[in-house]
Amino acid sequence: MTTDTTDLKATPLKALHMELGARMVPFAGYDMPVQYPEGIKTEHLHTREHAGLFDVSHMGQVVITGEGVAAALEKLVPVELERLGINKQTYALFTNEQGGILDDLMIVRWAEDCFFLVVNAACKEQDIAYLRSNLPGLEVEYLEGRGLLALQGPAAASVMAQLAPGVRELVFMTGSRVTLEGADCYITRSGYTGEDGFEISVPAGSAEALARKLVSFEHVKAIGLGARDSLRLEAGLCLYGHDLDTETTPIQASLLWSISKSRRADGAKAGGFPGADIIFNEQANGASRKRVGLKVEGRAPVREGAELVNAEGAQVGMVTSGGFGPSLEVPLAMGYVATDYAAIGTELHAIVRGKPLPVTVEKMPFVPQRYYRG
Repeated sequence: MTTDTTDLKATPLKALHMELGARMVPFAGYDMPVQYPEGIKTEHLHTREHAGLFDVSHMGQVVITGEGVAAALEKLVPVELERLGINKQTYALFTNEQGGILDDLMIVRWAEDCFFLVVNAACKEQDIAYLRSNLPGLEVEYLEGRGLLALQGPAAASVMAQLAPGVRELVFMTGSRVTLEGADCYITRSGYTGEDGFEISVPAGSAEALARKLVSFEHVKAIGLGARDSLRLEAGLCLYGHDLDTETTPIQASLLWSISKSRRADGAKAGGFPGADIIFNEQANGASRKRVGLKVEGRAPVREGAELVNAEGAQVGMVTSGGFGPSLEVPLAMGYVATDYAAIGTELHAIVRGKPLPVTVEKMPFVPQRYYRG
């Protein structure tokens, strides 16, 4: 089954997806595989037990170079970049003047005056324009001619080590330049599933050959967007445009950890990024709402957009992500609730097809994260 994809962009792996029997869907302007013949549940569990290969070439890859780039970038994100080591990676947020989130992204320091960014597919054009307008004198290069692969799961390290033995020395949120199947690649030990794994930036012309090599390993299967979504939900990870947006602050999103201690109100380099005063005020005095995990009673999934109500039937929140968690064999969700209802164990109801379904606020991640920290 395929969808009309006449006006969609293709990643370097489209021919491989079709050969493997993928069901393709439009996503962020690209023709992307949502699942393969074995189905989302099988793909999800295979990634948790072995290793899954994801095509994430639709993401935006950007390199920023120039003297003083770290200090300049710090004016756009609430993280400490001047002290970030070479080949070290950090999670970051672009914030606006209202404290809302323009995008979430990964930043790696490639050299003293060079940073590599991976931004979300749906935001990459506006992100690149934002960077160029706010970083005068610096070079902002969009790496259009590269693919991006993610190998995730407990077998990922042993598979990668057969291609490049040095990858075993990497730990979570570090990176390295490596040669894979003759291609000059940059890899980081990170990902979006909660599992150990690697993200691989590869020249577009070499992406298919590398992907074919990786799926030739016994423990590796190609995985689509459907399982990517259920895996990140179990891991308690946000999806931009759903759990994060321009109206949501890092405090509301339970992402205080993403603000470096030195950039917080009492830090040595406090503030200096858009919306800092609003964010600090929420940190000190509390936000009106909070992102929470939700365990759903029964078997029916609760989807994005479902209202959350209290015992009196008054709306106190909204589900922003929801679905079935194959690892736990239960439906799971996350969403935003008024702060008074954010405590672990709070019992609420989600309105599903007009009927109230019991849900309970639960700590995230739902499935323990297994990043390799050495």
